[in-house]
Amino acid sequence: MEVEYQGMKFKGGKFFIILSLIGAIIGGGWTGYKFYDDYLDMKAKIEGYTAPDLSHIDEQIAVLKSEVSMVLEEVSLVNDVAQSLKNDLRDDIKTMKADIRAIDKVVNDIEDRVKANEREISQDFKILEKEIDDKIKKSLSNPLAGIK
Repeated sequence: MEVEYQGMKFKGGKFFIILSLIGAIIGGGWTGYKFYDDYLDMKAKIEGYTAPDLSHIDEQIAVLKSEVSMVLEEVSLVNDVAQSLKNDLRDDIKTMKADIRAIDKVVNDIEDRVKANEREISQDFKILEKEIDDKIKKSLSNPLAGIK
């Protein structure tokens, strides 16, 4: 295929290259036009944009912040009370342990004394029993007692 235009002759491959270049140039121009048109539309929308009124959201955030602050104060107060109670309980338990040790020592001492007293009384009873037995034997062995 051969095309002649203003004294120039184009044959097969050159013709298709020129057609491709012309198509690319036209496509690039069209794309540029569309980008510029979209830019103008976007510019008009941006210039016409009005920000919504978000003051009620700011008020709600302020209220929530104050509520969170109050809750944090209450939690801090509860934490302080719990810490104080824990420390008081720890001190009470330490005091109770010391008291229990002292009472245990007193009870052990009393038990030791009671056991010593029981041994002493038991020995005294044995001595008394022996003395009474000796006296009974002596009385029975006396010829004047009249018992045989």
